Amino acid sequence: LDGRHEFPFSFQLPQEPLVTSFTGKYGSIQYYVKATLERPAAPDQSVQTELQVISHIDVSSPALLTPVLRSQEKMVGCWFFTSGPVSLSAKIERKGYCNGEAIPIYAEIENCSSRLIVPKAAIFQTQTYLASGKTKTFRQMVANVRGNHIASGSTDTWNGKTLKIPPVSPSILDCCIIRVEYSLAVYIHIPGAKKLMIEMPLVIGTIPCIGFSSRNSSITSQFSMDMSWLALTMPEHPEAPPNYADVVSEEEFSRHVPAYPPPIDCEEQLCCPVFAYIQEFRFQPPPLYSEIDPHPTDVEEIQPVSFML
Repeated sequence: LDGRHEFPFSFQLPQEPLVTSFTGKYGSIQYYVKATLERPAAPDQSVQTELQVISHIDVSSPALLTPVLRSQEKMVGCWFFTSGPVSLSAKIERKGYCNGEAIPIYAEIENCSSRLIVPKAAIFQTQTYLASGKTKTFRQMVANVRGNHIASGSTDTWNGKTLKIPPVSPSILDCCIIRVEYSLAVYIHIPGAKKLMIEMPLVIGTIPCIGFSSRNSSITSQFSMDMSWLALTMPEHPEAPPNYADVVSEEEFSRHVPAYPPPIDCEEQLCCPVFAYIQEFRFQPPPLYSEIDPHPTDVEEIQPVSFML
């Protein structure tokens, strides 16, 4: 009938694994919902909207919890004009990580050459497209970190140098036309020579590791604070402080206020700590609101009060 009508629809996604939605350099994996309106004696009208699908990868699986260790050595120079070797060994605690996590990198670099080298680390994304029997690859760097220069004859150690994973698409490993893979490369920049590189495979998942996430959350909770006080506002007319006589009794006042000490010789006084003779002011009553002008007209009337010990 004429007028506006709404019809709710619901669909169950297939039980078999679906590939994660992805848009890359030379191809994409997209899902969308399409609605068609059939009208008599008129062309059909259709609209569609994109649907994001994520295939979950649990990085706490045993295969992704195994550490990865690589080492390599390179002789700098050519033929008989060599200046010495450069060795590199690197390790990561596990193979699987999620977006936002920081990867601790452990590495040892030894520079036995005559050149000044620089260690670096980077996360690379490799997109592989397969169609019509052909393969096309696109590789890009998504995050990197740099170490300090290492002089000739020196060594350097990375004891958990962190590299944070930026927001990237999860790994796609089970698609027959598009693959998205990640790797962590630790490499040495050597002037005048090819870089020395170690590459370790990474899997970017969607379900974080339970053991590591709980430990990180507990550490974070130690430094968290209640920020609800930011929402509080000061009253327009604050209440006056309580009367001093209602807060501190005469007996308590006389017990905490000591008598003035007798005069002391200057030579003896210099041998004693100065703060030992400072009187206690914690029970001094605050001034009444009636004694202070709530609307000062002259700025010079407000003078700061300071104490010097």
